Amino acid sequence: QVQLVESGGGLAQPGGSLRLSCAASGFSLEDYAIGWFRQAPGKEREGILCITSRYVTTYYADSVKGRFTVSRDNAKNTVYLQMNSLKPDDTAVYYCAADGRSYYCSEQTYFYDYWGQGTQVTVSS
Repeated sequence: QVQLVESGGGLAQPGGSLRLSCAASGFSLEDYAIGWFRQAPGKEREGILCITSRYVTTYYADSVKGRFTVSRDNAKNTVYLQMNSLKPDDTAVYYCAADGRSYYCSEQTYFYDYWGQGTQVTVSS
């Protein structure tokens, strides 16, 4: 069964950090570009960044540059989103998604073949 599962969300204080994981089963993440998206209440889903199978990262949200980084561990079939200096505006449900065009990244959701169920991140004091 093909599946992406996000984990690591929760409550963080402003200025704090969280690391989200995106674990794949039923397929190999190393053959896919992986995008991270988020959706805040009442807002559209927003592309944050993407990492290709060649480890090239593209940022789509200027608000996270310098604070969020992405990495991938192909041996664990997992991609990570490290979020530092968190702000209340980062509160959202975070999703990872896999795009079979492994060398390319896009913030357009229709390119992605598989999606995780999402994990809630809440930044509040």
